[in-house]
Amino acid sequence: MQPPESRLNPPGRRFGPFRNRAMRVVGALGLTAALSACNTLVLKPSGDVAQQQGDLVVVATLLMLLIVVPVMLAVVIFAWRYRANNKDAKYEPDWDHSTQLELMIWAAPLLIIICLGAVTWTSTHLLDPYRTIGRIDAQTQVSQDAKPLEVEVVALDWKWLFIYPEQGVATVNELVVPSGRPLNFKITSANVMNSFYVPAMAGQIYAMPGMETRLHAVMNSNVESVGFSANYSGAGFTHMRFKMRSVSDADFAKWVGDVKTTGTRPQPAGDVIAAESFTGVPAKQMGGTLDRAAYLELEKPTQKVPAIRFANVDPKLYDAVVNMCVQPGKMCMSEMMALDARGGLGKAGIRNVQMLSYDKDGRDSAVAESANPSDAVKRELAWVRALCEQMPGQVRDGSVKAPSDLRSLNGAGIPAPQSIGFGGEDAPAASSPKPAHISLNSRN
Repeated sequence: MQPPESRLNPPGRRFGPFRNRAMRVVGALGLTAALSACNTLVLKPSGDVAQQQGDLVVVATLLMLLIVVPVMLAVVIFAWRYRANNKDAKYEPDWDHSTQLELMIWAAPLLIIICLGAVTWTSTHLLDPYRTIGRIDAQTQVSQDAKPLEVEVVALDWKWLFIYPEQGVATVNELVVPSGRPLNFKITSANVMNSFYVPAMAGQIYAMPGMETRLHAVMNSNVESVGFSANYSGAGFTHMRFKMRSVSDADFAKWVGDVKTTGTRPQPAGDVIAAESFTGVPAKQMGGTLDRAAYLELEKPTQKVPAIRFANVDPKLYDAVVNMCVQPGKMCMSEMMALDARGGLGKAGIRNVQMLSYDKDGRDSAVAESANPSDAVKRELAWVRALCEQMPGQVRDGSVKAPSDLRSLNGAGIPAPQSIGFGGEDAPAASSPKPAHISLNSRN
């Protein structure tokens, strides 16, 4: 039988335990070096909203450490004091209660929870994504006449579409914004739920089909960063990323001019995909004008899509995406809700049920129904469209103004966020009166 030391160090593997310990130490040092290179963008962002969110994380962590650190120290102190070979430690097995100790144990966590609740409550309302920006940074408030840049965001499979309605241009997987100017993002999705997240700018906001969410933010300096989807959405989720740049006002105007003039051809740097190579769509559709036909091609699932620029955009495209009626012959959700608010169409609207289906078969049925309609269908469709045009549907603006007092710890002047819905200004507007004298014999 081999002695114990021979089993620990078999022939040919002398000092085995020492080598194992050395390998563990080297591995730990390697992990430490890897962690030292971690990106601290979340805690040191360029956007004021993200900076306030990062500060909230730091404050919450420090408040929790007030109880975590003493508990960890107490574990070490008690383990050392009452170790087996310490015969001087006073042993009291029958001890069971101390009023002073109970007060200390419960009062400290209770105070920390109260502080965390107060900080979280005020910060949640001050940083409500539906609330407009009240300041550029801690020293600079937004001027009364400042006009925010509006960007319409659509999550596609698996890419991001950005529409600039004021500038009349659009991009895919490329977001450029001016620094020092309030930003107003309108966010939706074409099919499944995604999450719009630019760590340097603000927290993540969900993008959902048939709905619109809002994000108000600002960039304080000129930086290059990255944005991505923070919600799993299928096979191409890993590559659903886009470049984000904040530039000066002059550079932003120059960039818009470049998009208008180079929207039909790729850029020299190779960041913009050639229009002819994307799903076989000709250059006059892909990269030139983003109309409904080009959008339907862009909507098809694709992976690893470089940036695409569109020099022109259909001004009604985004509303059609939100209302899920980009396809020809589809009834918009806003039209359907307007008709429902009037009590429906009764028997005259039976044929329009096909246009309310949003699955694959429903889309095909709607296209077939509107492609070669009979005379009866033409009359019904014309009547429905004439009725709905007098009751145009618009995506509701759920934004609420920033408070006049921006002191983050007392929450002074914070109105109830409209996104929660407490009535008053959040109450839905009354439906418009019925239009008069719509002929059932009207034609397309």
